Amino acid sequence: MNKSPLPPAEPQIPANMPEHTLSVVVPMYNEAENVEPLLERIHLALGPYPYPWEVVLVDDGSSDATPAELARCAAKYGPHVRIVELMRNFKQTAAMQAGLDAARGSVIVTMDGDLQNDPIDIPRMANRLLTEDLDLVAGWRKDRQDGLLLRKIPSRIANRLIARMTGVHLKDYGCSLKVFRGSAIKSVRLYGEMHRFIPAWLATVTTPRRIAQEVVTHHARVFGQSKYGISRTFRVVLDLVFVYFFMRFRTRPGHFFGGIGIGLGALGGLILSYLVALKIFLGEDIGTRPLLFGGFFLVIAGVQMVTSGVLAELLARVYYESGTSRPYLARPVDALDDADGWHRKGAR
Repeated sequence: MNKSPLPPAEPQIPANMPEHTLSVVVPMYNEAENVEPLLERIHLALGPYPYPWEVVLVDDGSSDATPAELARCAAKYGPHVRIVELMRNFKQTAAMQAGLDAARGSVIVTMDGDLQNDPIDIPRMANRLLTEDLDLVAGWRKDRQDGLLLRKIPSRIANRLIARMTGVHLKDYGCSLKVFRGSAIKSVRLYGEMHRFIPAWLATVTTPRRIAQEVVTHHARVFGQSKYGISRTFRVVLDLVFVYFFMRFRTRPGHFFGGIGIGLGALGGLILSYLVALKIFLGEDIGTRPLLFGGFFLVIAGVQMVTSGVLAELLARVYYESGTSRPYLARPVDALDDADGWHRKGAR
């Protein structure tokens, strides 16, 4: 049996927590050695929890023994440990969305499956979410146990850039340990690699005043290998551009493209007007001037951008009227009754 490599800890359950149900969502990819230690730690942290809770473990198409370990541990701990098995590796965002779709709790926790997040922090964060009437309490790895050059410095730069562009001022966007109000997070759909920007996405359906951060424990990785590298920095920049566009112009993309098109068209029009004036009033030859071609292409580009804005408006309407597609495929499982599959205080 694997034993938890994390330091000893005592569960800390705040007194007089408001009544709720709790779901813990954990995407996992090639984390076979971490499955049992993680579940041991979750049960240590939530064993005396006063309200029903469940764990939703999402296997993101692992190629190692993770699926077998998940099945074994689910059978060992009971029906409150639920498995969502994706058909192939859809990446972390899709796996997280699959877990959120399966979660039934009024409070939903997301965390990594690499033992770097500590479930001991969950009761404190959930209590703050409920008592302060928040929609999100995000973890802040103040004492982060990662490499300085490849992990900490790029993360700090990214955090400041994201906060500046999105208006949601958190010190640690990359921490997966987050506690959500279920009704809020289920109104957001995650695609691509947008799990890094969940607070920004949530700010599209709630006010940033209902988003807070909490200092959490962070452990060095013991088993397995990190799935992140310096290359993700470039993807973060590209994703941030999309997030900025979506937050500002998602319901009016025609304003974005149309504004650029009008600017380009106006500049091209001024250039062509200037050349026409030279031709008419001064009789100068303008046919071979580079400025003529520049003005002409600016006008064409402006027309194209305005046309793109019209098409974007049409696509936005389709987006808001459909909302039925999913970014993953999962193996079917039997539906649970609302009274089934919860861990309750006093259960073994």
